[in-house]
Amino acid sequence: MKYTIEPLGDNSMIIELGQDMSHEIQQKVKKVSSFFEENRFDWVIETVPGFTTVAVFYDPLKIKTKTLPYDEVCAFLEPLLEKLEVDGDAEPRVVEIPVCYGGEFGPDLEEVANHNGLTVDEVIDIHSNGEYTVYMIGFAPGFPYIGGMSERIAAPRRSNPRLKIPAGSVGIAGKQTGVYPIETPGGWQLIGKTPQKLFTPDGDTPSLLQAGDQIKFVPISEEEFQKIEEDAK
Repeated sequence: MKYTIEPLGDNSMIIELGQDMSHEIQQKVKKVSSFFEENRFDWVIETVPGFTTVAVFYDPLKIKTKTLPYDEVCAFLEPLLEKLEVDGDAEPRVVEIPVCYGGEFGPDLEEVANHNGLTVDEVIDIHSNGEYTVYMIGFAPGFPYIGGMSERIAAPRRSNPRLKIPAGSVGIAGKQTGVYPIETPGGWQLIGKTPQKLFTPDGDTPSLLQAGDQIKFVPISEEEFQKIEEDAK
């Protein structure tokens, strides 16, 4: 596996796996992240996957070395990373997310349609028929940055961000789409909402989605939304 390692701070480094956001690079990021999850080195404090990188934070006091801790970590990791190979036959997990589009749930749907010279129904059809990949989790707990959205429905962020966006809101920003897992400020164009909980802090796996997941958005009615929400209580 090709990569570069650079210092990120006094006790951290960044493993760069490519320059472009793509499915191939994302698979490498997932492989490296899995490597650290499977090998619980006691000197590793935390690893943070990004679009094309994995950041590694370590405890220098737990690294026995005659040189700098950074040099010692690099010397240890380099031969291990070089042996890693992406399993091309591995099937990604597919997660369906029900979405009620428009109305009070998607107040910016019409604006996105007008921006792209489309009807509201065309935006819904394009968005719900896309092939999506979760590239990373960030910004807020469980927030998925999802790639693969058609440029036909791309739209800029709002010039005036909202102070409160309800949990479950589905939005568009540029060429990306995403789902707000918790109530938070934000500037994405809101086109719908899901009753599916994406972040449950008390659960064994707090974040429903993980980097590498494939996403399928499924249109539902307001009645179906309410039923799913009630059943989840």
